[in-house]
Amino acid sequence: MVNIAFIPVRGGSKSIPLKNIKPIFGKPLVFWTAKAANDAVCIDKVIIATDSQEIEKTVLNFNLPKVEIYKRLAENAQDTSSTESVMLEYIKRAKLNAEDKFFLIQATSPLLKAKHIENLYKKYLEEKADSAMTGVLTKHFFWSKNGNPINYDYKKRPRRQDYEGIIQENGACYINSVENIIRDKNRMSGKITVYEMPEYTAYEIDEPDDFLIIEKLIERHQND
Repeated sequence: MVNIAFIPVRGGSKSIPLKNIKPIFGKPLVFWTAKAANDAVCIDKVIIATDSQEIEKTVLNFNLPKVEIYKRLAENAQDTSSTESVMLEYIKRAKLNAEDKFFLIQATSPLLKAKHIENLYKKYLEEKADSAMTGVLTKHFFWSKNGNPINYDYKKRPRRQDYEGIIQENGACYINSVENIIRDKNRMSGKITVYEMPEYTAYEIDEPDDFLIIEKLIERHQND
């Protein structure tokens, strides 16, 4: 059995051109998750799946020993392409074994650290889960667009300290077996366990302003 960290990065981001190698706190964006996966003891191999020669060149300059480049097909690197499509493409072309464990990691979550990956994997094994994901605890109250409360009763508004909150996916890391991914064509399957990361890791890189926010968070929490 092999534990594979898989980080899909396209070159064609419309909101932020070449977003995945845009500098953040002195390093290209994808460096942070590549380094976290490379440093995680439980990870055997880190695959950066990209359609961009510029991204490929940048990643190879990281000199991270576990990191390899996978040249993803153009058909699965479009704006409309799902993450699962490139996962399945790689699994098929790399001829992975059914029992291999597949760690999907998103480069837009640079606050992910090696210890988070290791703790997620430990929880996944201890709970004998089929798949696992990272998330953060949020105590915000959510409403639908048509004015209906989603996660609380506004007539009995709880105090924050009494409200247990809900888990929000932070998109940082998911674990599943290759067998499950092929069968269900999804990053998650069956019994799912959740590993809670610090609240500040809810931030992801989607818009230009996110770089400003997350850069400060990287600086503040780099030694956590």
